Amino acid sequence: MMEKMIFGRYIPGDSFIHKLDPRSKLIFVFLFIGIIFLANNIISYALLVVFTLITIFFSKIRLYFLINGLKPIIFLVIFTFLLHIFFTKEGDLLLKWQFIEVYEEGLKQGIFISVRFLVLVMITSILTLTTSPISITDGMETLLNPFKRFKLPVHELALMMSISLRFIPTLMDETDKILKAQMARGSDISSGPVRERIKAVVPLLIPLFVSAFKRAEDLAVAMEVRGYRGGEGRTRYRQLKWDWRDSTIILVLIIIAIILLWLRS
Repeated sequence: MMEKMIFGRYIPGDSFIHKLDPRSKLIFVFLFIGIIFLANNIISYALLVVFTLITIFFSKIRLYFLINGLKPIIFLVIFTFLLHIFFTKEGDLLLKWQFIEVYEEGLKQGIFISVRFLVLVMITSILTLTTSPISITDGMETLLNPFKRFKLPVHELALMMSISLRFIPTLMDETDKILKAQMARGSDISSGPVRERIKAVVPLLIPLFVSAFKRAEDLAVAMEVRGYRGGEGRTRYRQLKWDWRDSTIILVLIIIAIILLWLRS
């Protein structure tokens, strides 16, 4: 499962989405996070799903690969769905079995929230899969440049967020290696009572934290050796360029927002 984690990974390519400016992709994701809450009925959610599938198609990322990478969070999706099923007591009663009661509004909200969550994760995953960490850093720093006048360390903030994204798959791979090493020594966290599983996780967490701090220290030393002193006076080898593709994708998203507002009313 750790090997299937896709969030934070980057897949090089030459698709339409790959060629977009990182600034437009960041703006796209931030706007999409707000726009997705405009959906409140079956048609609007269907529109979001179709739009997400079209985005995946233009990114040339295999849908199977993307769905397979969502398996680590499927438990959270199911848990959210069940919360709405069992605790939303509105609308017509659809099912009653002993103390379990399922209402129409609970079922509807459970499906809507689950679809919203999956669509949001897919779109954000497309951002990291089609954009290198250094491009994300440059794009984020450029977008946050106006905050420099308020003494906000924009470069350092963008760098930290980029490194955090890059470390996610690294830590997942490290967790998988430690887990396999523990299983080879007789440890098993997938069976037995809950209390025993919790105890078995401790030998997994300690080496993981030690490894994470060691990697962070190595990275800090490497940056110091190479003369890193923050963003003051630094220049970029790669220059960002906004073209018609970036304007088109933002315009399409605005049109989607207008349609969702119309469907909402």
